[in-house]
Amino acid sequence: MSRFITATDRYIFRLVLVPMLGIFMLAASLLLLEKMLRLFEFVSTEGGPINVVFQMLLNVIPEYAGLAIPLGLMLGILFAFRRLATTSELDVMRAVGLSYTRMLRVPYLMTIVLMALNFAIVGYLQPKARFAYQELEFELQSGALGASIKVGEFNALEDRMALRIEESRDGGRQLGGIFARVANDKGQVLSISAREGRFLANREDRNTIVLRLTDGTIIHDLPNGTPRVLSFSQHDLPIDLPALERFRARGEDEREYVLPELLEIGWNREATPQERTGSLANFNYRMVEVVMMIMLPLLAVALAVPPKRSTSALGIFLSIVIVVAYHKINQYGEGVAQLGRVDPFLALWGPFAVLFALIGWMFYQIAFVPGGQPIGALENVYGKTARGVRRLLARFNRSRGEVVAEGVDAA
Repeated sequence: MSRFITATDRYIFRLVLVPMLGIFMLAASLLLLEKMLRLFEFVSTEGGPINVVFQMLLNVIPEYAGLAIPLGLMLGILFAFRRLATTSELDVMRAVGLSYTRMLRVPYLMTIVLMALNFAIVGYLQPKARFAYQELEFELQSGALGASIKVGEFNALEDRMALRIEESRDGGRQLGGIFARVANDKGQVLSISAREGRFLANREDRNTIVLRLTDGTIIHDLPNGTPRVLSFSQHDLPIDLPALERFRARGEDEREYVLPELLEIGWNREATPQERTGSLANFNYRMVEVVMMIMLPLLAVALAVPPKRSTSALGIFLSIVIVVAYHKINQYGEGVAQLGRVDPFLALWGPFAVLFALIGWMFYQIAFVPGGQPIGALENVYGKTARGVRRLLARFNRSRGEVVAEGVDAA
């Protein structure tokens, strides 16, 4: 094993691991924080418990990991080889006989491990997590998670009762300033106001709860009669609970199926053509997202090495653009294939073949062509643009300094 993994390999492993983990943490933090803010707003609007936010966040982690893992892997390798190139360590390794393919041994071992992890996430965790997220969202909107009555607002219950509560204490157990208006089919209306109240479970009927009111007044309004006013020290008001709908079964969306289920539907002749096409499109989309990772180390090395006597960061920018753009192209290809306009295999594996050829050419240029620079033309344009911007800024600063000096002289 010591002959297979040398000290140089361990050094490259450390260089790749640190930025890769940092990018994972940064991407996860940014994505989850942005999602957390929206979920807090959604849950508070629906009146649900706060712990639902964290349950929903756990179910979106696999969705974000499907993109964060390839991006973190590529940037980790890119930053490692960029450091080797800018500190001339890469030239020393090349001088002692280490080729680019040899130096990529450990990065490719890491890639294989992350490919297996991403395959499990994309193929099995993402579908189940997506369905669980949709189920939590449905239960929150339907009130199955204990959505609370909003304080200070009129809440309509079963289209026959309006309830308003001015104050809530002790986690909703003690209520104050209660007003309720109850109507029936005969046109009779009860207007109830009470100083305090609390909700109690109804052991006889689980479809209703009891609102026990204390120190209040009831006004009974008849359609053709004089309203009657009653005072009470304690009054129990039954409230019908809304009927809870059951959430749909898993599989309304192809993205909720695991990989074996997608293949089973895609090869099932009894399924409709739309179901077969959608399943095959989603299956190819997931597989191409995983297989694409095998090319990321080559892309990272091709974009990591800047021209001699240059510290240009153009390769970092291009690497992010390529990975994100390819991800969006795959999403577009999946959508077009699901509509039946293009064969699913061609729509997903066609862009992969183009990217495979492009990355292969770029790596060949940097690894086997003396002085080769796959993005040399872009580097020249980038360098000229940067020099032009610096000259303009210098002229602006000089002209600004002259204006300030003239103002001082005039004073």
